[in-house]
Amino acid sequence: MARQLPPTAGPDDTPKGDPWHAFGYVVSGVALYGLAGWALDRWLGTEFLVAIGILIGAGFGIYMTYARFNKASQ
Repeated sequence: MARQLPPTAGPDDTPKGDPWHAFGYVVSGVALYGLAGWALDRWLGTEFLVAIGILIGAGFGIYMTYARFNKASQ
């Protein structure tokens, strides 16, 4: 029986970007906007802005990840 080698990666099979960038965008968005929400909560005496800040930060982080990886594939 002949030994088969794994297929070689073609130019379209290579990764389009570093996954650590995606992780960094999401974590930094959550941290930055969560911290801003926490500061506004302390300043205004509310208790809900930190949650809104975390959600907005996660959304922006996902958007930045999409924008970076979409640009890299073109």
